[in-house]
Formats: sequence, C-alpha cells, structure tokens
Amino acid sequence: MKTMFKGVLIKKNLLLILLILGSFFSSQAQNETDISLFMRADSTTYLNEVNSESGDLYSSIGHHGPAVENDWMAIRIYFNHKAAIDVYNKSKPGLELRQARWYPTVEQQKTGWGADYYKVSATVGLGGVRLWDGTKVVFLNPVTNRKARVVKEKTSSYMEMLSEGVPYKDRTVDILMRVTVYSGIREAKVEAFALTDLPVQFVTGINYHKGEEVQNNNGLIATWGIHPEDVAAELINIGAAIIYEPSDYVDKQDDGTQILLISKPGKQLTTWISSANERENELNTMKKFLHSLNIKKYTKKN
Repeated sequence: MKTMFKGVLIKKNLLLILLILGSFFSSQAQNETDISLFMRADSTTYLNEVNSESGDLYSSIGHHGPAVENDWMAIRIYFNHKAAIDVYNKSKPGLELRQARWYPTVEQQKTGWGADYYKVSATVGLGGVRLWDGTKVVFLNPVTNRKARVVKEKTSSYMEMLSEGVPYKDRTVDILMRVTVYSGIREAKVEAFALTDLPVQFVTGINYHKGEEVQNNNGLIATWGIHPEDVAAELINIGAAIIYEPSDYVDKQDDGTQILLISKPGKQLTTWISSANERENELNTMKKFLHSLNIKKYTKKN
C-alpha cells in the first residue's frame, strides 16, 4: 500500500513539474516585441519596407520612421538626414505601438499609457549613427536612396535603415543601421555596418538637456531628468543610457547637447541602449536605473 501511495505521489509530482516547466517555456516562447511601419496616407496598411530616393519620408511616414518595441520602450529611427534614434517610454510593461501609433491621446496617457517624452532635436538621440571625416560629424545625407524595413522574428524584432551613396571623404559609402529588441530584455542592440571596401569612422552617442543628471563613465553614458518635450501630456523624469566597448573608440566629445563617441576606423560597430522613467516603480530613480544596467554583459572584454 505504501509503495502504491509513493508511486502515485511521484507521478503527481512529476506531472506538476511538467506543467510548471511547460508553462515556463510557453511564456518564454511568447514574443513580447513588435514592429510598426506605415505611411500616413494609408495608416491602416502596415508595410515591411519603404524607400525614397530623396532620403526623406519624415513627414509622410507614420511616426516619422520605422519603429520597434519591447515591453518597456518603443524605438524609432527618423527617416531623414538625422537618422537619429528616438524613444517612447512606457508607464507599465506591455505592447502599445500598434494602438498608440507613438502618440497616445491625453486620456490614454492619464490612464497608464506611455508617451513621447524624449527630445532628440538635431542630435544623434539615443545611440543614433553618423560618420566622422577626421574633423567633423558627417550626416548620412545626401543619399541616392534610403530604405527602411522591419522584421518580427520568434523572440525578437528589428528594424533596418540603409542609406546609400552617402558622400564620405573622397568617395561614397552605404551605411546600414539595425536596431533589435528582444523578449525579456530591456536593452536594445544598435549595429552599424559600412558596406564598403574601405573602413569608416562611425559616430554615435547620447544627447542630454539642461538640468539633467549625466553619468559619463568608461563604457557607459547615462542621463536622468526632464526632456523639454511638447507632445506629451506632462513632463516626467526619464533615464537613458548607451553601453559601449571603450576599445572601439578613439575619442569622446561633448558639444553641450550630446556626448559623442568617435570610433576607430572599421566596418562594423555595436552598442546597447536602454531607457526608463519615474513612473516605473522598480526603476524610478537614476540610482535604480544605473543599477539595472549590466555593462559587463555587453562589452567585448567581459
């Protein structure tokens, strides 16, 4: 009798373990990321890719460029000469981009939706990519063509922007930017590729505004404070950070609006970006935000 009882108990325990594991792997398999790309003239039709010989669809494309999101933030690349990266911060985890279209109503924001708190202006924003010609920053403009595409995969989503025919030094180059968001990971990966035989020097970095707290460390630049945004229902403190491998760069410059990282000559560059805001209970201060960033995880030397 005892043996039979033990056998039943073992079977029940095994069944319980299998159910728990099944639930765990099922939740892990869910893709908590999304993509968004559409033209304002036909906002009901989502696209996989767009292109423009002028290189400027800023006014005619939805949310001014391709966008991706994870649970904690949405990210867009401006489809114009800036090629800057902008952030949409959320008050609670979840996917909002397809419904909010980057600009939720005041009523939605007051009931817990996120908003466009980040202000890019003329800067690289958060991890945007440009070039360095030895003396100054070179925008990815003019172009012979600019293309954007978005892709949703099993546990991640990414967007790409290809700027073709960019004048650089004594030649033209094609530069590809890719931003990837992952399920279960707050940080987003930013990659730049020079599709050319000769190396280039990339420029990336992070912007900041008057009154913001700035942490400018080796391998990490982070900001916390108010952005002078004019489309959100209210202003709140937001945090932003770029994590980089110091050995990839030859210089760091602060022009008063952004801290720029100038790379060594090469054909590829990778950084990681993250953002948070004061409405998130677990990351509502600069100290908490900094503590959440795993610099070692995203640098080559570690």
